[in-house]
Amino acid sequence: MADKKTGGNNDGKEKRRKESILDLSKYLEKQIRVKFAGGREASGILKGYDALLNLVLDNTVEYLRDSDEPYKLTEDSTRSLGLVVCRGTALVLICPQDGVESIANPFITQ
Repeated sequence: MADKKTGGNNDGKEKRRKESILDLSKYLEKQIRVKFAGGREASGILKGYDALLNLVLDNTVEYLRDSDEPYKLTEDSTRSLGLVVCRGTALVLICPQDGVESIANPFITQ
């Protein structure tokens, strides 16, 4: 019969909690920028997160892409989204907004 303390047939091992691979606590209440699979980009104030890297962003702004060049962001075209929950499985990049600057792609030949 299975022992109730160990939660079944774990051979006495305790169940391990999932831990996040990133420590986002230092970015709470700070502006961050995120990129999603599929090419969308957004920035907002990090209000919360969990071990699966699901994020809660407030005052979120989405940066829209140029219709002629899908890999280029339009400088003046943004869309305000407000409070957003970002699913961790769709995230590609998370970075602080301070100190971020856009550079030309060195791999594109002009």
